[in-house]
Amino acid sequence: MRSLSFALLLALACNTATAPEPVDLHPHPLTGEANDYDPLLQAIGGAHLVLLGEATHGTHEFYVERMRITQRLIREKRFTALALEAEWADAARVDRYVKGQSSDRTAAEALGGFEDFPRWMWRNEEFASLVEWIRQHNQSLPANAIKVGVYGLDLYGLEESREAVQRHLTAIDPQLAAQVKTMKVPQQVEAIRARRLKATDKRMLDELFSAEQNARVVRNAEEYYREQSRGHVSTWNLRDKHMVATMDELQRYLLQRNGHDNIAVWAHNSHVGDARATARARFGEWNMGQLVREHWPAGASFTVGFMTNTGTVMAADAWDSPPRIQQLRPSLRGSHGALFHEVGLPRFLVLLGEIEARAVRTPRQQRAVGVVYLPHAELDAHYYTATLREQFDAVVHIDETRALTPL
Repeated sequence: MRSLSFALLLALACNTATAPEPVDLHPHPLTGEANDYDPLLQAIGGAHLVLLGEATHGTHEFYVERMRITQRLIREKRFTALALEAEWADAARVDRYVKGQSSDRTAAEALGGFEDFPRWMWRNEEFASLVEWIRQHNQSLPANAIKVGVYGLDLYGLEESREAVQRHLTAIDPQLAAQVKTMKVPQQVEAIRARRLKATDKRMLDELFSAEQNARVVRNAEEYYREQSRGHVSTWNLRDKHMVATMDELQRYLLQRNGHDNIAVWAHNSHVGDARATARARFGEWNMGQLVREHWPAGASFTVGFMTNTGTVMAADAWDSPPRIQQLRPSLRGSHGALFHEVGLPRFLVLLGEIEARAVRTPRQQRAVGVVYLPHAELDAHYYTATLREQFDAVVHIDETRALTPL
């Protein structure tokens, strides 16, 4: 018989507790009114990076509530970029659509670039609604106004990005396109970057930046897949390091082009919550949330986690398998989800800076469901320990959620 895992031991300890701990979480109820997120917008203040998480990649409410927050950031705080846990080349098609620069007729068509598993993660009705809203918002702006863009942070799209480098350069600078063909990938990044920093025409600047970022994806993806083939755990760190470097370059580009650099980021809780507050730090893992807090000044970023207690979720049974609607088990007793369930409100916002309770300052179990859900092995596959107050700045809890709708 194999030894009990740390997660299971902690779960058993939590389940033997005599009663839930009474905790005042100072919840701000979410009722669907326009002013629901007033306290959150006030807490965000002047942050340039707002990281919006999710406890699963397949929950309707997480997409809808992140959309509501993002719309307010765009309207009220001059955010002009939405960065996704998605491939740069795939997101670029969406970017062209929202800026009125593509032949796609609908948001659903613009999301057609997301063809690989897990396509439902971005190719869904909920996200399509936001894409359509951004396009309409951009169309309502004066002709010379700064338009909101959509960008990808991830590095899986190796071949798509390799092809995109030449496509972008051929369109604007055939001589440079011919030169980079003879270069190694790191040299391509530097050559395109040097040309981009001298650009003054905005169309030239946009094409050069996309070419540069695609070359950077190729460089980092090649390293990622080499490490993955060797079975190294460092692939997680490489991926999140790439996503943070992309955010950094995107901010520099936005400053060069537009004069300001506010970005909303959509990614899983496991990427945006500070890894130092989780058990994963013991294994040498870091993530986007940790690196952002380490490398950006205090007050420059704000992180929102999203949680649920139960409901349904769109997820696959295994990698590369078709998704299906699955029943999400009620939160483990003693976990963060159970703690929030005890509040008794269907949905609410918690600003962790307002709470002094020990419950958010000590490690508890937290559920994370990606694109695969294994309810029969939930403890080992989907729970990890985390200290909530150190992990996020705020949390949105939706007690019962439902699966998103793939296109």
